[in-house]
Amino acid sequence: MIGAMDHFVRPSGSPPVNGYSHAVAFTGAMVAVSGQVPVDADGNLVGKEDAEAQVRQVYANLTTALEAAGSGLEHVVKLTVYLTDLDDLGAFRKVRDEYQDAENPPACSLVRVAGLVHPDFRVEVDALAVAPSAG
Repeated sequence: MIGAMDHFVRPSGSPPVNGYSHAVAFTGAMVAVSGQVPVDADGNLVGKEDAEAQVRQVYANLTTALEAAGSGLEHVVKLTVYLTDLDDLGAFRKVRDEYQDAENPPACSLVRVAGLVHPDFRVEVDALAVAPSAG
């Protein structure tokens, strides 16, 4: 059984949003997922010059990590997105919208960074999610 989540997409008096909630309240155990990068299961970079391909691989890795912990993308309460180029934001949003529920999106922070651990990485995403409850 997964804990409860309440999404506050745009509370009265808050600015407009684009694919995220201003706040998410939840109960239950939490899963913390380390930053996921555009590397496949064999350790190979995916999409060297292709932001969309990199974001797809990051979401695949997020899915794998969450499922290993008995959770899933639908249970994510907070994402932190790191982009090296804000021109990649459109590609991120396109892929994000394919994977996440538009009615109940997680809270999200976006950070433009000068670089990531590998010079060809364009995106990294970490997540907090609700985990299955015992009993």
